[in-house]
Formats: sequence, C-alpha cells, structure tokens
Amino acid sequence: MIVDLRIYTVRAGKTAAFVKLYHEHGWPIQQRILGRCLGYYTTIEGPLNQVIHLWGYDSQADREARRDAMAADPAWQQYLALSGEHGLLLSQETRMMRPTDFSPR
Repeated sequence: MIVDLRIYTVRAGKTAAFVKLYHEHGWPIQQRILGRCLGYYTTIEGPLNQVIHLWGYDSQADREARRDAMAADPAWQQYLALSGEHGLLLSQETRMMRPTDFSPR
C-alpha cells in the first residue's frame, strides 16, 4: 500500500468555503474513482488555512490508473473549473508515503 498525502493551502478565512465546494462537487467524484480516503482534515494549530487529506492505493500503478481516470472524467474537469472560478486555492503539496512494516493499515 502507498498513501498520497495532499496539503492544500487556501486563502485566509476561506477554508470552510473550500471544504463546502469540494464536499458538494469533488467528493462524490473522488469517492467513485479513487475510493479509499483515509482521512480528510482541516488544521486548527500550526500552519492554518490548510486542508489535508490522505488516499490509500494498492500500488503506484493503482494510483496512476485511478488518477488518470479521474483526470479524464468530465465531472472532475467541471469541478476543477468551478474551483478555479472561486479562486480559493493558493498552493498544493503532494507527498507519497509507504507505511512501515509495523504501521496499522
């Protein structure tokens, strides 16, 4: 298994709007295509105005196939356009992680 950790930094005071937009338009698509969300969080201490989520995949090939399918999905493309129109996102970080042999899975 590998884990895709995503950190989105949004405009100050706009975290709730970002999460609402995603929950209504992006979440159903990602649930259908990516399937294994391990957690979806907002920060309350440390760097603020961040949305962090983790997605589990069987392998890098599984991740690439699922993300390619999502990128080709017209509904996902519509969500990206809608998200861009709102201008809430400032930056994105992506980290690929592999659990240790003693990590809960």
